[in-house]
Amino acid sequence: MSEKQAKIVFTPSGKRGTFAYGTSVLDAARSLGVDVDSVCGGRAMCGRCQIVCAEGEFAKHAISSKADHLSPVGEVEIRYAERRRNFKAGRRLSCQAKIVGDVVIDVPAESQMHRQVVRKGAEHRDITLDTGVHLFFVEVAEADMYEPSGDVQRLLSALESEWGLTNLKCDWPVLQGLQVALRKGKWQVTVAVYKEKWVIAVWPGFKRDAFGLAIDIGSTTIAANLINLTNGEVIATDGIMNPQIRFGEDLMSRVSYVMMNPEGAVELTNTVREGINQLIATLVLAGGIEANEIIDVTIAGNPIMHHLFLGISPVELGMAPFALVTDAALDLRATDVGLEVNSGATVYVLPCIAGHVGADAAA
Repeated sequence: MSEKQAKIVFTPSGKRGTFAYGTSVLDAARSLGVDVDSVCGGRAMCGRCQIVCAEGEFAKHAISSKADHLSPVGEVEIRYAERRRNFKAGRRLSCQAKIVGDVVIDVPAESQMHRQVVRKGAEHRDITLDTGVHLFFVEVAEADMYEPSGDVQRLLSALESEWGLTNLKCDWPVLQGLQVALRKGKWQVTVAVYKEKWVIAVWPGFKRDAFGLAIDIGSTTIAANLINLTNGEVIATDGIMNPQIRFGEDLMSRVSYVMMNPEGAVELTNTVREGINQLIATLVLAGGIEANEIIDVTIAGNPIMHHLFLGISPVELGMAPFALVTDAALDLRATDVGLEVNSGATVYVLPCIAGHVGADAAA
């Protein structure tokens, strides 16, 4: 009797094969030439061979992938997880996980021996900087028990008297940190105002610079520039493979995944946002700044990436007449879309043009 066989597909490489039940994921990867790091010879010591089993229906591969299509987590992996803090929930050691059913396996960037480096060329253009966010330094009247008024009211009064800014509104995240900023700055603060309508951030003392992000969400790659909003200088540039690729190499494969899996849209949304936050962390480190100094974000992408980033199902874009939820630009806050920047930061999502023509085509 022939031994039982199972199909395995690795992402983002797309390499696939058929292996006998009981084959370790690492052995399957090596056999297929998949780039999985392992320096301890498969003894569960280095922890570099971490993988993730994708769960769901993958029509393109004719695979129904489930976590229990790998052998149960054993004592070796449990001990490793207990002593290593970098072992994220849902991950397995490929040297220990055995194939017992059809699976789609994602190899995270940190588990790849030769990590993919994404670079997108930028064309230099001379432009006049006209950001929607401006910084204002003000001195606020101190709290006085004989003239009771809220700190935010005195801040808005100072902005009106010193800068002529009227009818401003103050975002809720600003209220949370306002009193600390005022007192730390000895009642002198720098205020970020969006379109002369909203106070979106407050820092103690004088602050010269604030920063923004320009992000292009592609189906294969995500690229971003970190920009000084004061002078327009590009501080850092980087890119990553779009981690959604494990759900399908092309756009229609991802739409198909959403159609066949009830939680598919949520998974894809969470995945792309996690990837963007990973990219933000890299840019912040490269630029030598703090994440809370980023107060303006602009997003461009094709319609399917646009919808998934916003947490909107792309199913209608997978069939005629390819209807968009909206073809208008959107003004959001970072907290609305889970971006790890200043909590009051604005997120401007460029408009789509048509069902299969996004802002990335015009940006």
